[in-house]
Amino acid sequence: MQSRKLAVEGAVEFTPQVFADDRGVFVSPLQEPSFVAAVGFPPFPLAQASCSRSKRGVVRGVHFTTTPPGCARYVHCPRGRALDYVVDIRVGSPTFGRWEAVVLDAESLRSVYFPVGVGHAFVALEEDTTMSYLMSASYVAENELAISVFDPELGLDIPDWVDPIRSARDLAAPTLAEAREKGLLPEYRECVRAENGFSR
Repeated sequence: MQSRKLAVEGAVEFTPQVFADDRGVFVSPLQEPSFVAAVGFPPFPLAQASCSRSKRGVVRGVHFTTTPPGCARYVHCPRGRALDYVVDIRVGSPTFGRWEAVVLDAESLRSVYFPVGVGHAFVALEEDTTMSYLMSASYVAENELAISVFDPELGLDIPDWVDPIRSARDLAAPTLAEAREKGLLPEYRECVRAENGFSR
């Protein structure tokens, strides 16, 4: 498995070897030795596994979890194709405000590790795009927040052809500046403290 550090502090892209034959393919999207080598500690204790399926043109995010409790995520796309955005919204982070986009699809089966407090968004590039999430915390509705994926301050590079299909929550999401002014954004130190609580 290959790994690549992204522009957001602590975020990592993982590309596994895909074993193909006349039956199909076999792949291991998460491998502890590679994760430890890239991130510096073992994968977080798993609290929840979830998946979403989206139509072409669906835009989800930018989503994040209040910290504390915080939530780390490991995301891959076993079906379809998505443009996945890693967005640093942690106040005090050395890469605050930066983002990087990674293509996740069913061919490469690459994954992205999202540290605690890092925002996540994606655009579904194909019909029935399925995203798989491994999470360090269970879903609690009141802890799940969003900022606008179209906030000009963030400047996410959304493909021009996209006629976005979004949820009511995402349509009403504040900008990064508005969320910061309201004290909604995670603090970098709190996020690091939460990750330090993972088994090392």
